[in-house]
Amino acid sequence: MHAAIEVKDLEFSYGDIKAVDGVSVEVAKGEILGFLGPNGAGKSTTIKMLTGQLRPDAGSISVLGMTMPEQTVDIQARIGVCFEEKNVYENMSGRENLDFFARLYGIKHKDFDPFLRNVGLIDRADDRVSTYSKGMRQRLMMTRAMINDPEILFLDEPTDGLDPVSARAVRAVIKSEAERGAAVILTTHDMNEADQLSDRVAFINEGRIAALDTPENLKLKHGQRSVRIRSRSGGGVEEQVIALDDAGAGDQIRRAVDVEGLMTIHTEEATLENIFIELTGRGLDA
Repeated sequence: MHAAIEVKDLEFSYGDIKAVDGVSVEVAKGEILGFLGPNGAGKSTTIKMLTGQLRPDAGSISVLGMTMPEQTVDIQARIGVCFEEKNVYENMSGRENLDFFARLYGIKHKDFDPFLRNVGLIDRADDRVSTYSKGMRQRLMMTRAMINDPEILFLDEPTDGLDPVSARAVRAVIKSEAERGAAVILTTHDMNEADQLSDRVAFINEGRIAALDTPENLKLKHGQRSVRIRSRSGGGVEEQVIALDDAGAGDQIRRAVDVEGLMTIHTEEATLENIFIELTGRGLDA
């Protein structure tokens, strides 16, 4: 069985600037891949090649067993795309927007209510989009990306700038689509979100994949597990950080908690952002 996406040795340059330099990655059906990197790292250029917007200089792309860019039209009929730009029609209602884009796929008389209900827009479905908040527009964009029941979803910063309620609704939809069997490629600057949603993450930097693994494996391989213990001492607070991989860590922890002024105990592990900085020497905002 083919993976949903297979990319080998992908390259693309803007003039003398090499934006993508030998990227290889596979994405399985039902998998959420977090595609993470700072601006200019090559992630947007890679996504544009995978969705048929740019033709690669070198390398191969297989999407749902078809080749890109030779079978672009057939591939685009089976994918969904939600980019950061809110390109919806403001003078149409939410339902009319969905109907318009469904017809572009040759889909007529589709019941949009289940989609709208999933993203919390059913009560505003017949209102003009010009009256929608940013979060509502983003949820409408997500719904539009799923109109054709796509086998692959490409999502660019899907929760950027959203309020917590809207962000939670969007994340629930992403998880639901993966459970349905869709492959999801998620680009985001939010490492915490990537950690929550992704089955695997790919760190891209200067056009190359710096690391590709599950969040858990990356933390175990590159991070340090520790316990932070805080206790009252005299008129102040004493804090100890004990590395769990150190020899004698158990004895250190027992001594640290065997005090009358014990306040809190927290386990800690490396964040994806810390690991990204360690591997690339730069942060996502660099």
